[in-house]
Amino acid sequence: MRIAIVGKKTETKNYVNYVKGMDMEPCVTLLPADLTDCDALLLPGGGDITPAFFGEKNKGSKNIDTELDILQLQALELAIQNRLPVLGICKGLQVINVGLGGSIIQDMPTASLHRYAGDDQYHPTVISRKSWLYSLYGTSCIVNSAHHQSIGRLGKGLEAVQTCPADGCIEAVSHSSLPIIGVQWHPERIDAKKAMLSGQKVLSYFASLACARLQTGS
Repeated sequence: MRIAIVGKKTETKNYVNYVKGMDMEPCVTLLPADLTDCDALLLPGGGDITPAFFGEKNKGSKNIDTELDILQLQALELAIQNRLPVLGICKGLQVINVGLGGSIIQDMPTASLHRYAGDDQYHPTVISRKSWLYSLYGTSCIVNSAHHQSIGRLGKGLEAVQTCPADGCIEAVSHSSLPIIGVQWHPERIDAKKAMLSGQKVLSYFASLACARLQTGS
C-alpha cells in the first residue's frame, strides 16, 4: 500500500517513519499528480494556512507557505475526486477543513493550553460514541498538542468527533460520506507513556479505509 505525503522531505521525516512503521510505502511529494499512483493521502502538520484561502486577512497566522498550501489543497481536491482516503494531522486537519469551505481561528484565546512549549503539551479530550475514534480509544483519551490555531466553522460534510473539554477546541473530524478523517494532535509522535495510548491505531484505521477502497475497486 502506497501513501502519498504531500510536503517537503526535510519536514516530513516523522510522517515517513510513521507510515513505514505499519509496513506501508510512503511517497513524499510536492506533485499532486503523484496521487494517481497512491492508495491514500496523508496531509502532514506544518505552519499556518494562508488566511486568504478562508477569506480572512492575517490575524496572527505564522510560518505561512502559500505555495505549499496550494499544492496540499490541490492534492485534497484530487483525492476527493478519486475518493481516496485522506488523513490530516494538525495543519493537515485544517487543510481539509479549509478545502471543504471551513474557517480557521487564527490565534486561539486558549492557545496557551495547546501551543508547543519546548515539547508537545498533553491534555484530556472527549470522543463521540458515534465516531471512528470511539472504536479505537473509547469515550476519552489524552492527546498531544503543538498548535495555536484551530478549526472555526466546519467545512461541508465534516463532523467534530473529538473535542478538548477545557475550551471546546475540535481535536478530530470525519466526513459524512467520504473516507476523510483528521486529528488536530500528533499520533505520529505521541509519547505512549504520557498519553497511555498508541498513535499507531489512527494509522491502522486509516489503512483499513484504503484497504476497503482497494477491495471494492472504487
